[in-house]
Amino acid sequence: RALRPPVMVNHRRYRMEKSSTSIKKGKIISVKGPIVEVSFQESEEMPSAYEIVTAETVDGHKVVMEVIEQLAGQVVKCMCLTLNVGLRRNSPALAQGRVISMPDSEDCYGRLMNAFGEPLDNKGPIKETRPKVSIRRSVKRSKNEVILGEKREYRIIETGIKILDLLFPFVVGSKTGILGGAALGKSVLTLEIIHNVVKKRGASCVFTGAGERIREGNELYLEMEETGILDRVALVFGQMNESPGVRYEVVFSGVTVAESMQEKGEDVIFFVDNVFRFTQAGAEISALMGRIPSETGYQPTLVSEVSEFHERIRSSAASSITAVEAVYVPADDLTDPAVVTIFSHLDSIIVLSREHVQKGLYPAIDPILSSSSFLDPAIIGERHFRIANEAKKVFQKLEELQKLVAVVGTDELSLQEKLIYERALKLQNFFTQPFFVAEKYTGKKGQFVELEDTLSGCEKIVYGRVDNVPAEDFYMIGELEA
Repeated sequence: RALRPPVMVNHRRYRMEKSSTSIKKGKIISVKGPIVEVSFQESEEMPSAYEIVTAETVDGHKVVMEVIEQLAGQVVKCMCLTLNVGLRRNSPALAQGRVISMPDSEDCYGRLMNAFGEPLDNKGPIKETRPKVSIRRSVKRSKNEVILGEKREYRIIETGIKILDLLFPFVVGSKTGILGGAALGKSVLTLEIIHNVVKKRGASCVFTGAGERIREGNELYLEMEETGILDRVALVFGQMNESPGVRYEVVFSGVTVAESMQEKGEDVIFFVDNVFRFTQAGAEISALMGRIPSETGYQPTLVSEVSEFHERIRSSAASSITAVEAVYVPADDLTDPAVVTIFSHLDSIIVLSREHVQKGLYPAIDPILSSSSFLDPAIIGERHFRIANEAKKVFQKLEELQKLVAVVGTDELSLQEKLIYERALKLQNFFTQPFFVAEKYTGKKGQFVELEDTLSGCEKIVYGRVDNVPAEDFYMIGELEA
């Protein structure tokens, strides 16, 4: 059989893996944008859902498609994963008898891949020392699965970011969402967590870029290469210039690599930027398939799609996947159906505030709107819980007093209210912090603050031990000096 030319997608080459089963031949009967309908002669020849189908354009470029629906009359509806300009009706199509597969995690460290597991880093082909892993597989229950009712052991991951470590502790095996509108610092906060957790703690990490900017992905890769953490990280990208099929499937490609690491007994940190783009790609696919959207304009399968992804982020007694998900909030509307569907699966919700950005308070985390299910004395300890509770009370009081101060000024406050207001401003400033990943932009050296230093600093502010120090002195510092 003559070798076919390599696939061309946006001027990048995708090598197709040989099928382990017999290739079935069909015929293209309809092309509607990225949706292609393919007819097969016999019902036995019909490919199953998610199976790869390939065809060729007029100029000989290969088009890779994925089966998304089976219709009557031996017809399947496919979503093009690669550029399909020049694809014609009546062209032959070949069902490959396989689904998208990713390299084994051992071969992924230090590599930048696309949703097909193909390299994008110009470092040559990825070594396939072990069999590839299908991105579509049922969730397996491990023998070491944590059984409901048994006492669970909680392990805290220190991020070195003061406000996160105090109010929203990262627990091994948890799912944390960073929610915010445009230009509030979701990506920067995510990158800082990667820097601190991977570099300081030596954890294994998978970063999945779903529907985000190529520039950001390039900067992330170069930053990791420069800081020397690339050899502990696998990167999987499906950027915003890709087809909706790729932007949708890339999260499953990423979680497959994370599962592969977990099966080898490793504790994995799984980063996704951005989960909203995944739901957006699902909405595009749904519209192209002709499905009637829900009342809010999203796909009718929104809940099941988000659940299918999150169901695979799970832990066992032997190893874990800890997820950190950036979630774009359209128009800063936290009641958006896609956002609500996503954060129903999260253990901790970190909401970024535009008001904090306007005041120059970075990271721009809103401590009132944000929440964590792990703020419990049995998990974090009595002292940590007490200080975190006091800090939340101070921020709650600050929100009330700011409305009053905006109208009448601080002179009309009672002495007690003035004292609380000043302490709240100091605590708010203390929670700002220079980031390592933003050093080149801010000119300030990044700070990693140990949890004990964070607790001590907050204790001093909340209990009035630094009442004589002006609030400005707490802005953009690391730990509080004795």
